[in-house]
Amino acid sequence: MVDADPGLRLSRRALLRLGLLAGGGLVLGIGAADAEQTDTPDGAASTFAPGAWLRLHGDGRVVLMLARSEMGQGVTSALPMLVAEELEVGLDQLELEPAPVAPDYVNRLLGEQATGCSTSVRDAWGPLREAGAVARTLLVRAAAARWGVAPEACRAHRGAVHHPDGETRLGYGALAEAAARLPLPESVALKAPAQWRLIGTPQHRLDTPDKVVGAARYGLDVRLPGMRYASVARCPLSGARVSAWRADAARAVPGVEAVLAVRHGVAVVARDTWSLLRGRAALEIDCDPAADPAADQARMETRLRSRLDAHGAALAESRGDALAVLEQAERVVEADYSLPFLAHVCMEPMNCTAEVSAERCVIHVPTQAQQRVLETAQRITGLAPERIEVRTTLLGGGFGRRVEQDFVADAVELAQRLGRPVQVVWTRADDLTQDHYRPMTCHRLRATLDAEGLPRAWYHRIVGPSVLARLAPDEIADGLDPTLVEGATALPYALPALRVEYRRADLPVSLGLWRGGARAHNAHVVECFLDELAAATGRDPLALRLALLEDQLRARAVLERVAALAGWSQPPAPGHGRGIALATGYDSLVAQVVEVAPRAAGDGLRVARVWCVVDCGLAVDPDGVCAQMEGGIAFGLSVALGERISFAAGRVEQRALADYRLLRLDEMPEVEVELIAGAATPGGVGDLGPLALSPALAAAIAAAGGERQRALPLRLG
Repeated sequence: MVDADPGLRLSRRALLRLGLLAGGGLVLGIGAADAEQTDTPDGAASTFAPGAWLRLHGDGRVVLMLARSEMGQGVTSALPMLVAEELEVGLDQLELEPAPVAPDYVNRLLGEQATGCSTSVRDAWGPLREAGAVARTLLVRAAAARWGVAPEACRAHRGAVHHPDGETRLGYGALAEAAARLPLPESVALKAPAQWRLIGTPQHRLDTPDKVVGAARYGLDVRLPGMRYASVARCPLSGARVSAWRADAARAVPGVEAVLAVRHGVAVVARDTWSLLRGRAALEIDCDPAADPAADQARMETRLRSRLDAHGAALAESRGDALAVLEQAERVVEADYSLPFLAHVCMEPMNCTAEVSAERCVIHVPTQAQQRVLETAQRITGLAPERIEVRTTLLGGGFGRRVEQDFVADAVELAQRLGRPVQVVWTRADDLTQDHYRPMTCHRLRATLDAEGLPRAWYHRIVGPSVLARLAPDEIADGLDPTLVEGATALPYALPALRVEYRRADLPVSLGLWRGGARAHNAHVVECFLDELAAATGRDPLALRLALLEDQLRARAVLERVAALAGWSQPPAPGHGRGIALATGYDSLVAQVVEVAPRAAGDGLRVARVWCVVDCGLAVDPDGVCAQMEGGIAFGLSVALGERISFAAGRVEQRALADYRLLRLDEMPEVEVELIAGAATPGGVGDLGPLALSPALAAAIAAAGGERQRALPLRLG
């Protein structure tokens, strides 16, 4: 028998749905309160349409419908752990299937069926555990009824219910149909943490074996009978349209079958990718306009900087009268920072495969937003939603780019027009020049300090183009784009007077969601400015932060622990420098110390080591969290040291990875990650890892005797 924690007793009958699988078996789902449920002629609940989370088949198979996209963050391990823990099965006994688009699979934290913003485990934490607990309860009751014993005397373990005699057992498959005919329990009791076998323990990732042997299937691995490949040439300018095109040379390439205009450009269609890319290179297009002087790097930077001094801005947060305190202060510390446009540069370029007929549309796609994919296909084909199927593949990176629908729209349109399956393939140049970029921003921070060197007033003005102006203009209220101020508002630091403003300055560049959102901007400038305040008074940067976090016990704990790991109290070796930074978000906290050292050749600095301490509440998969932190540190280093998109007359200047400087293997430092046990529920970690890296590195460079840099990317030598 499973002992339960009475403090975790739940009742979610309005959301739970129970059904009977065809051929005998139990299906359990978590859907909207008004989800419809049909009945079979004999009165047993049938599978509710159009999907459900957990399916126990009569042959013993246990299937979890995976409703979140796996893009390297580990949901194919963390989410199964939640179900398997309560269902009393091993991870090796659980099968995964990508979930279809259905109301049952909506991410409640995002309001749609999508993956992002470090929400997957946080959203699933309660519902998936309860689904497993309810299924286990029903299976035990079914077995007890068959044996004529009390359910409390039975025990569930490794996919079977064990009789009180200790010898007799019935597998879940043999009990699934009977369990499906039982009424839902009024409540279920989840296992006590002391009895967890999986949650909170290191586990091997379930998707690793297939990736190691090359059996994992990404979007670019989709192959369908009669499939053709396509590539779409677009205008390089935002808002420009194709005015003319010349395709004779492209059509002359062996293997090229068609060149045709589509909604967003001109498509080349071929039998294979080799012919496709040769044909695409031979295609010539003219655009109207051909150039855009307004989208010139220097002009756009000047526009943003000028708005730092302009009157009028949207108020994001205010406490006290920071402006009055600053106006009356004898000494004010001020600094301006700038951050560049960034591309997503996913390892797997954008792609989508679609097959469309008069009756049906099937889309095979590495996407973060299944619901939006269905809506895109419905808009293009005119088919009813129930005739559209979205099959999610593994994603070779996402970072917000795969929420977009441009590559999906191309594939659906071409498959419909050509009457055969089409795989749309983007080149690396397409990915770099046709991205929806992280916005370029400028920041001004001002503060005045008291006699103890602590800020009395804090002012932060953010200037940048709106991300929501394209994606969700209705969410912009009173001129404030909330996606530009996250991480600048609700700071953990005790600041008596504070004012955060946003000054919108739109630019002729397409913008989109990007890993960490505005937190990636604002964590950098806030932590860099704190270091400047410490330097202005000769105060230790760690001591300053701790003094401002007197009541923030979690934040103090991660800072103090990372400082201990890095030996912060001891001076670094000659020529070395260390920097420290804190970042918060997604109900989690991270602190990092970066140490730089002289290069062996004596020409500048290198990043020698990074220490990282994270409090993400309860870590469902500790090894997965550590891997996310390590990957996030590499990601943050790449941004800090080289990544940058620039424009000349409206055209992106970076067209290949040789032009877009990513972190190299020989630049990766030694990394040490430690987890602190936090709250009883999980926080998010997918977007957390990179946030503290760049400010800690900037501080380390300054501590090593380098100049204090206020723009990314940073210079090491």
